[in-house]
Amino acid sequence: MNSSHLGLQINAERFRANFDGLLRMRDGARRWFLETAKQAGLETRVDGAGNHSGLLRCGPSGAPVLLLGSHLDSVPHGGRFDGALGVTAALEVLQTVQDHGVPLNTHLEAIDFTDEEGHHVNFVGSLGLTGKLAPEHLQTPRGGRERFQDALRRAGLSEDSLFAAGRSAATLAGYLELHIEQGGLLAQREASIGIVTGIVGIRSFKVRFLGRADHAGTALMEHRLDAAQGASAFTLAVRETVMAEFPGCVATVGNMAFEPGVFNVVPRVVTVSAEFRADTEATLDEIEARLAQQASHAARRFALDLEIQPLDRTAPARMDDRVQEAYARACRTLGLRHTFLASGAGHDAQCLAPVCPTGMIFVPSVGGSSHSAREFTRWRDCVNGANVLLHAALTLTCI
Repeated sequence: MNSSHLGLQINAERFRANFDGLLRMRDGARRWFLETAKQAGLETRVDGAGNHSGLLRCGPSGAPVLLLGSHLDSVPHGGRFDGALGVTAALEVLQTVQDHGVPLNTHLEAIDFTDEEGHHVNFVGSLGLTGKLAPEHLQTPRGGRERFQDALRRAGLSEDSLFAAGRSAATLAGYLELHIEQGGLLAQREASIGIVTGIVGIRSFKVRFLGRADHAGTALMEHRLDAAQGASAFTLAVRETVMAEFPGCVATVGNMAFEPGVFNVVPRVVTVSAEFRADTEATLDEIEARLAQQASHAARRFALDLEIQPLDRTAPARMDDRVQEAYARACRTLGLRHTFLASGAGHDAQCLAPVCPTGMIFVPSVGGSSHSAREFTRWRDCVNGANVLLHAALTLTCI
């Protein structure tokens, strides 16, 4: 980076105004993003995967694009910082570069990816952009095919458009993402910035325990084929198996759906939705095999039939060494204490990593809370993160 840009800082007042403006428009967040980018003088676009972008042409004609961004979708009862901070920080970096007329060897693009949280298909936007989306990704959406198809229609998209959204790797100079930590390591290490070394892989699945519906008052306990018993035994086994055999890994049962789902009928079917995470494909394979064994054991124990349906499979990813160093250099320039850590949460960055130089930074989450209304990050940490994002982008792209 040119020494004349060492003192460059984002416009913290504008950054806060945009962040607060987004909060007020959370139900129309994506529309807000495009309108704000357009008002800032950026080129806007929505691609075939529904990704929303603001582009600043600040490099030579035909130059590749350095992407900066995150996501604006959220989870039920989620907080205001997850994803949204990264999108508004990306927008602010572009505006700062534009304000100061900094000559770069790439263009800059602020991007809001589609369905990072996996309401339908995990990372469908970032997989679509990288050309890594495969037909099998769309066969078992979490809410079912009909709900997914309806969501595509309402968004003006189609499965064909998702596959047509792919960009050539030659057009991508890299991807930088700022995110809240969603954990408590930065506070423990008294660091302002966490530089991500890698992101865990995630696999999700559904297990259906099939029994027999009976009258809750007249069917004797010893004669029942109670699907709830198998589902409950499996749920406990998930926790016990992962804690005992796979230290450092996690697994979560997030939903149990009962059929017919009334208090006076023995459950005929219980569907358990679960996921697990690990930092290598080999460990993911081992966990998958062990949990399938535990499901079979629980079904046999209560004389139930069993169906196992694999869902999303997201590979672990290592972040680029050069990008990590650019972040570290930015922290040194800004006088911010940093640390290196792995991400236990999934992010769009892991989809970009196989295609272009990719890196993430975290800023502290108070109390480690996320995917919760308790989620909070101090504003000075948000500004620090945006400034590190700016300086890393300049390090990687300045002429």
